[in-house]
Amino acid sequence: MATMIASTMMAYPLTLTHLLERAGKLFGPVEIVSRRPDKSLHRYTYADFVRRAKALAEGLKRLGLAKGDRVGTLMWNHYAHLEAYFGIPAAGGVLHTLNLRLHPDEIAYIVNHAEDRFLIVDDVLVPLLRQFEDRIRVERIFVVPLTGQAVPEGYDDYEALLAEATGDFAYPELDENDPAGMCYTSGTTGRPKGVVYSHRALVLHSFAAALADTLAVSHRDTVLPVVPMFHVNAWGVPFAATMVGAKQVFPGPHLDPESLLALFESERVTFAAGVPTIWLGVLQALDRSPRRWSLVPGMRLAVGGSAAPEAMIRGFDRHGLRVIHAWGMTETTPLGTVSHLKSDLAERPVEEQYAYRAKQGIPVPFVEVRVVNDDGEAPWDGQTMGELQVRGPWVAAAYHNQPEAASSWTADGWFRTGDVATIDPHGYVKITDRVKDLIKSGGEWISSVDLENALMAHPAVAEAAVVGVAHPKWQERPLAVVVKKEGAEVTPEELRAFLADKFPKWWLPDAFVFVNAIPRTSAGKFLKAKLREQYRDIYGTADAG
Repeated sequence: MATMIASTMMAYPLTLTHLLERAGKLFGPVEIVSRRPDKSLHRYTYADFVRRAKALAEGLKRLGLAKGDRVGTLMWNHYAHLEAYFGIPAAGGVLHTLNLRLHPDEIAYIVNHAEDRFLIVDDVLVPLLRQFEDRIRVERIFVVPLTGQAVPEGYDDYEALLAEATGDFAYPELDENDPAGMCYTSGTTGRPKGVVYSHRALVLHSFAAALADTLAVSHRDTVLPVVPMFHVNAWGVPFAATMVGAKQVFPGPHLDPESLLALFESERVTFAAGVPTIWLGVLQALDRSPRRWSLVPGMRLAVGGSAAPEAMIRGFDRHGLRVIHAWGMTETTPLGTVSHLKSDLAERPVEEQYAYRAKQGIPVPFVEVRVVNDDGEAPWDGQTMGELQVRGPWVAAAYHNQPEAASSWTADGWFRTGDVATIDPHGYVKITDRVKDLIKSGGEWISSVDLENALMAHPAVAEAAVVGVAHPKWQERPLAVVVKKEGAEVTPEELRAFLADKFPKWWLPDAFVFVNAIPRTSAGKFLKAKLREQYRDIYGTADAG
């Protein structure tokens, strides 16, 4: 009888400390550039970053940080936040990024629910901190003096903490399944929920982001995360960029199109990541002055957070920039699917290619997807809708200290995303709506996302949100809330005619409302609950457009 065979591979833990050490040893001279609040640029190298991240880890350990202790960050995108990304986990702590766009009451709730022990705060955000400081339970608050001003009285100086480091720091013993990071969902339904990321999940996610068929983040890139570092770890881009030693550029609080384009141009950015709201503004600026900016040809723009309109993808193609459409969630770390044309689709007609690129894409390696409805698991036919469910090594299996939310997982261990989707025979996922945003009219389902994307292809439309509003006869009917482009004019009749050849007649909105801006969540998504409340009586008390 043959003897049992065992693996002869080393038990080598997948931890962020390896990424940090690798960056220092192999990529020391590579630049990291940050835009300060006054728009001046801070420049240093990976060698500086690694030294300072380890100084932060040493300082936290000296203060008594224990393994698993949470350290909150209330910070924009810049070098000190990157130091926290690695320095806190290197000390055995858990990086807890706080969403500065939330209401102060929500931030206070999240700090207390996570039981943050320390906070690191940008000096420009101290006024925000003071709105909830008296309601949180933390030991010390360290302020990063980005503006060069003295740290306000009553707070500790982040730079002084780093200056006290001796350099004699040894990493604690870390298991790859130890917690390393923490983010909370935006809480659009109920209280925000905490997701805790392990070292293993973040390392594997970094490998996935570096694959040629996903985001292709490489050493040859200059990477700029427009997506805030407090939003799902800036989609994991800083971790992946550090792993491969890419030049990193951080925009600070300056996210307007002109500021971003100037930074793209001056630093020769090749890869950036952000939500459609940001990219729509950048596209409009390019369309207004196409010869003003000299950007790297073929620059890649990763788009996620909500669906990328096909018209936006086409628009950036006109400027020689390529949109990479992706999908993910806080619970998926977040990379779940990425849309590139598969080789067997490369010869399809151009219109068909754009339709594929506008889908959320195929699942990245190790992420499994399925669509489930009342009839069970849906076929991959591109037509049958249901709830998108996922599982994988960087997909959450529970929420932090919230057992009441266990219904977000199926009995067989899949995460229920709350997104309604189809999957086509090629494996491309198409998000048709959120479960709560799907419109049911006369017993039939209507996708608000499809209508929105079609409306945003109209030359006079800057943005459009579609919501279901109660209707006395049809249960719900679509309402389109539209922002016109600057100087443009369009009527409801023209918009309805524009949609008429793309959708069944019963899909077309009964009313069009023109507004200056559409309300948004802290993550930049349309705040549809507010629109439904604002216009709840439009089909009962007002004439439709």
